[in-house]
Amino acid sequence: MNVIGLDIGTTTICGIAVDAKSGELLKSVTLDNDSFIDGKPFEKIQSPEKIIEKVTALAAELTSEFAPVCAIGITGQMHGIVYINSEGKAVSPLYTWQDGSGNEPLENSTYAKVLSSTSGCNVASGFGGTTYYYHSKNALVPEAAVKFCTIHDYAAMVLTGRKQPLCHTSDAASFGLFDLKNSCFDKAAIEKCGLDFSLFPEVTGDFVSVGEYNGIPVCAAIGDNQASFIGSVKDMDGCALVNMGTGGQISMLTDLKEAPEGMEIRPLYSGYNILVGCTLCGGRAFATLAQFFAQVYQMVAGEKPQNIYKAMDSALAKNTADDTLTVSTKFSGTRLNPDERGSIQNISTDNFTPVQLMNGFLGGMVDEIMQMIAPTGFKAKTLVGSGNGLRKNLPLQKRFSKALGTEMMIPNNCEEAAFGAALSALVACKEKPDLQSAQKLVSYNK
Repeated sequence: MNVIGLDIGTTTICGIAVDAKSGELLKSVTLDNDSFIDGKPFEKIQSPEKIIEKVTALAAELTSEFAPVCAIGITGQMHGIVYINSEGKAVSPLYTWQDGSGNEPLENSTYAKVLSSTSGCNVASGFGGTTYYYHSKNALVPEAAVKFCTIHDYAAMVLTGRKQPLCHTSDAASFGLFDLKNSCFDKAAIEKCGLDFSLFPEVTGDFVSVGEYNGIPVCAAIGDNQASFIGSVKDMDGCALVNMGTGGQISMLTDLKEAPEGMEIRPLYSGYNILVGCTLCGGRAFATLAQFFAQVYQMVAGEKPQNIYKAMDSALAKNTADDTLTVSTKFSGTRLNPDERGSIQNISTDNFTPVQLMNGFLGGMVDEIMQMIAPTGFKAKTLVGSGNGLRKNLPLQKRFSKALGTEMMIPNNCEEAAFGAALSALVACKEKPDLQSAQKLVSYNK
């Protein structure tokens, strides 16, 4: 018996087939998510129709090739929303987590800050609730809209023929305006802001089936941060997961009732929560430096380099000098201060070199994460790394290991979020009795 995991990311859409008993990855297919469409300068929007076309093709391919399939799990980019009509069809673009409408000016402030102040909930631009607030204030909510949900909620609806979304708490909380204590949207706060509570989706905290695709149970979609945690961590107790992709994240199981400034408490499932710190640049910081080096090479050589990362890795491997440059990698701002920008300090005629720049950038990526978790006093028993920005960067792995005081383990499965979605589906279809049992299928590189 096999299980399918689907992951709708910002830049790629992935589908995997996994042996439900051994956890062996049977096949992985990754497609470009080339669905971005033009909008206002601050909008980051994608075509739900184009995304769903690729998701349904993956589902058809994998369920046919690897039958019998016991369940399908789905995950994807959190925070973003798409509006749905009474027939269960999308009536808007997908407004992604990168949407900047919350940073637009309002009442000598911004939409996000006004919404936070009025509601008493801490929200940021890109959160679904903030995006909806902007749309509501500017009469941009589609007339036919009866609900909004994530793109992966919508994918589950399309696969199963549902007309109403069922949103897992891992995604619902990412919209903001969410009562974490009672695992539901904060109706009083929402209505205080003049918003229509009925547009918010129904919520579940469990891994449950939302319907069937060709007779196969489809699990309620879950957020990609939580899916990556599930698909990367074999034993959740005392484990820190560092993920570096477009952004950066550190996640750990928590019983805290209030998050330190700059961090969030996010629902995992059935009363379990994770504490999460997010950087908006993350792995993109090192990619930005690589792009800079490539431009310099092209300026001098008159042609593009074949593999700039290989040259960077080689130079770092030979370097034994201490860091002397101080780099802040907040090039895309922070959730709390979207206007903040990065910096390079302590430049001298001796240390302004490519290797020192690379070391400074790596140090800045680690420092931004460590500064967030410092107030928690968290001590990692185990450390897991995921995401291509970390998986392919051995020097960065070593820096996180040193900072957190334990060796970093890398999951064998490169598609951690899709794998986590598959594990959640095993729980939903009762193939595994609980999440801890499903996570026994996680394995690491030796």
